[in-house]
Amino acid sequence: MEKKQIHIKSQATAKATKSEELTGKTANIGEFAFGKENYRLMLIGLAFIVVGFLLMIGGGSADPTQFNPEVFSFRRITLAPILILAGYVIEIFAIMKRPKD
Repeated sequence: MEKKQIHIKSQATAKATKSEELTGKTANIGEFAFGKENYRLMLIGLAFIVVGFLLMIGGGSADPTQFNPEVFSFRRITLAPILILAGYVIEIFAIMKRPKD
């Protein structure tokens, strides 16, 4: 009977020290998830995305029966989507980058 009680007590203390280790390692109370550099990169990525969408604007015609070849310009077909994709890549990088301690 005494052996069971001693074994149970040792397991309880082992669990307590293990949980203290985990909370000590993972809990950074009072710190933000992102640093200044992360937020700066996020704003840069957002600017790329907004500029890309702004470059896609326009090219329509006042008369729906009239064709406007400006719809297929380099700016709308190639440049704007590249900027948007680059903006999303920058956003992902900004989220995944660890802040400096």
